[in-house]
Amino acid sequence: MPKLSFWFVTNKNQRRYGAAVLAGICGGSVASFVKWGTELTFPPRVAGRAIPPAEMLSDWGFAVQNMTYSFSEHVLNWGISGVHYAFSIAFAVFYCVVAEVFPAIKIWQGIAFGLLITLVFHGALLPTFDWAPPIWLLPVDELLSETFGHVIWIWTIEVFRRDLRNRWTKVPDAEIT
Repeated sequence: MPKLSFWFVTNKNQRRYGAAVLAGICGGSVASFVKWGTELTFPPRVAGRAIPPAEMLSDWGFAVQNMTYSFSEHVLNWGISGVHYAFSIAFAVFYCVVAEVFPAIKIWQGIAFGLLITLVFHGALLPTFDWAPPIWLLPVDELLSETFGHVIWIWTIEVFRRDLRNRWTKVPDAEIT
């Protein structure tokens, strides 16, 4: 296979957008649980600091403290969980669709994209809206947790994307054909 440039664009008739969207939904759904799992093992913020999705929902006028349900005698917040789940699916669909056109997004099996997400969210978006401290003020533990979580999250999405796209379409990725 010839070496592809970073800006290589696939042939239009080899793209499978429907498969990409469905793979993004499936991969993003599972990957949201993978990300949560990393946060249970490596908590992403110091105890007592607000969770960015809670801050975001509050800024948008939602009563986050009322967005709860009980399961097995645990009180859980469906609003915060819903934000994590929705973002995971939305970014997974974006990643999978873009991979159909620009295969460079898949560098290191998507890990470069996961690192970019960490930088954009924790370096710019969250501090801009005052949902989290700037990246240079974050504890090292938080940076490691978020970086590791995003790397495993996007790698899970890439595994789903590649397998489901190839399984459903019976053809390899667009840049390979």
